[in-house]
Amino acid sequence: MSDVSLYLFDDGNARRWAPFTLTRPAGELRYGCLTFSERAQHVFGIPCSGQISRRALAGFDEPGAAPVVQREELPPGPTRILLSSRAVLEFQELPELRPGRLTIGGETVGWVLDPGEPLPSEGSMRDPASATEGRATELAGEVLPHPWHLVSRTPARVAKDVAHLFPDDHRPEGVVRVGRAELSMGARAEVEPGVVVDTRQGPVRLDEGARVEGPARLVGPLYLGRDSVVLGGHVATSSLGPLCKVRGELMGSVFLGWDNKAHDGYLGHAMLGRWVNLGAGTINSDLKNTYGRIRVWTPDGEKDSGLVKVGCFLGDHVKTGVGTLLSTGTVIGAGSNVFGGVMPPTVVPPFAWGAGADLRDYRFDQFVRVAEAAMARRSEVLTPGVRRVLAQAWQNARSRRAE
Repeated sequence: MSDVSLYLFDDGNARRWAPFTLTRPAGELRYGCLTFSERAQHVFGIPCSGQISRRALAGFDEPGAAPVVQREELPPGPTRILLSSRAVLEFQELPELRPGRLTIGGETVGWVLDPGEPLPSEGSMRDPASATEGRATELAGEVLPHPWHLVSRTPARVAKDVAHLFPDDHRPEGVVRVGRAELSMGARAEVEPGVVVDTRQGPVRLDEGARVEGPARLVGPLYLGRDSVVLGGHVATSSLGPLCKVRGELMGSVFLGWDNKAHDGYLGHAMLGRWVNLGAGTINSDLKNTYGRIRVWTPDGEKDSGLVKVGCFLGDHVKTGVGTLLSTGTVIGAGSNVFGGVMPPTVVPPFAWGAGADLRDYRFDQFVRVAEAAMARRSEVLTPGVRRVLAQAWQNARSRRAE
């Protein structure tokens, strides 16, 4: 498809996937072993040329990610594929892609446009499901309604991804295997003696350079991203992006990448943005004492998740202090720093700083100093574009912090 360009777009729903899409396009969120943009590129066999999202994300230039562009910046040719970032395509032999709508389960999730053909209206791209006219090409996949589905459906998606992407099996010496599904290991991946790998419920994949130090127990379906490290403990049914560090008990969670949970403490059914650091003994609750369904804050008000197990949602660059306790369904906005061994509110606005409910503005210059220091420890730098996005997010969230 050398004569075809691929673009992902954030519809109105995806743009409100708090706390994550305040600072990144939804295409850069992780689901299973891949981000949304990586999955689309794999299925279509072409690189993503750009991601259409909020103007506040203009200039987003995270390494390895397609840039954020605006509708008016798209060139009129060649043939363009526009795909909703919430659309999760199954690995499949694609039908002939003719001009018209792309659908999943009959719901419009994108378009194929001939050279020179005008873009769908702004309203259609904000609500693609409302577009029902014209020829449709049906694709196999699913459409994720809410960010908590990225967490609850991750184990099943990891199992599918490993079966398609990494269908090999390894038996390192000194490792106890339980179950018949795969232990898949990329180049330079390492599992030390004294590790138990339980694949009774699904496979375990260690990507390139990932390392597991004993004693530890890995429970599939589980994905450890490139150069991530398990420092010991019980790590189960999760998906960790690149360069994460994990110790203690982790269950059913998603780490976007470059996250640090290097100490003991339970984290369950949670989702972390990039560059999150959890202080020693940080623990979240993911189950009510009443065993009732958990409600989660969204920009449109609280919503019933329909789930009885929901942990926390931490935006990019969130930091927690030693002994931080997080209640079920807690949402902490990007850039916030909570500490003091006191449980913060279940909703913390972006770039807040303090202990418990005593939250104040986290000055942007102080935030940047901490972020740059944390990134330097992993030999990474804060790019000018991402810095501008974070500055815009800090400014846009001032009214929420004032409340």
